[in-house]
Amino acid sequence: MESKDVYAELSSIKNIMERSTRFISLSGLAGVMAGIYALAGAGVAYQLLNNGPADVQLLVAVALGVLVISMGTAIWLSYRKASKKGQSIWTQSSKALLFAGMVPLVTGGCFTLMILSQGNYELIAPCCLIFYGLSVVSASKYTFGDVKWLGILEILLGLIATLLPGYGLLFWALGFGVLHIIYGTIMHFKYDRESIAQ
Repeated sequence: MESKDVYAELSSIKNIMERSTRFISLSGLAGVMAGIYALAGAGVAYQLLNNGPADVQLLVAVALGVLVISMGTAIWLSYRKASKKGQSIWTQSSKALLFAGMVPLVTGGCFTLMILSQGNYELIAPCCLIFYGLSVVSASKYTFGDVKWLGILEILLGLIATLLPGYGLLFWALGFGVLHIIYGTIMHFKYDRESIAQ
């Protein structure tokens, strides 16, 4: 057997093992789009806050709108990527990723709503960043390992935002906007373009 054949065989085995244990259809472009949506949402929130006392319900609606559009885009782009590879998006690894990520995310969402109901508005952005970061780190073991660094950076930003009350919107834009654009770009060039070339 030639060394090229051995290498091709090992590469094939590695791909099969990765598909069975990791959800590898995450799209880097979804991260970029989520970042763009988050920056647009932060811009809308900034305008609302600058025009006098903002309606909290309207700000929550903007944040939920960004979340829904981002999740929808991520699902659609991941589905497209999986389809191009002849794979299903709903696998054991995608279910594990979803469960691992949803536990801290739902917990954080409930905690943030409790903080919101008590009027502790300065803690909303830090809580969103910290719990989202925990969710990403938790889910990262079921997808590309690089994803955990996004989660760690989100957690760090959330902790810093806790120390700087009054700058929550700026940290929210940095964490959900800028970090996602950077992460998505890196993931796109590292994984998406690589899979297109195969």
